[in-house]
Amino acid sequence: MMPSPIEAYFEADMSEDPQALLRAFAPDAVVKDEGETHAGRDAIEAWWRAAKVQYQPVVEPLDLEERDDTVRVRSQVTGNFPGSPVMLTFTFRLAGDRIAELEIAP
Repeated sequence: MMPSPIEAYFEADMSEDPQALLRAFAPDAVVKDEGETHAGRDAIEAWWRAAKVQYQPVVEPLDLEERDDTVRVRSQVTGNFPGSPVMLTFTFRLAGDRIAELEIAP
């Protein structure tokens, strides 16, 4: 079963609801994607909005693996980018009922 903050992240992303997406993150959360680090909710919102405009990504979570303090969600991502669709791993670290860190990588 997917932890509730991670489920909230994917649901908010799918419904393109930035406020719900940001509520899933801790105030000092960090997102690492495409070699960039985005720290804090304002930076995370800017990153997410820019990605939606540029790539129109649709993320389909396929499987989940919990290990130590991380949750890895292997997902198929389809969008407006070369090689679409691609398989990416969304690695989450939680702090209580919020996402403290998210790293997206092949």
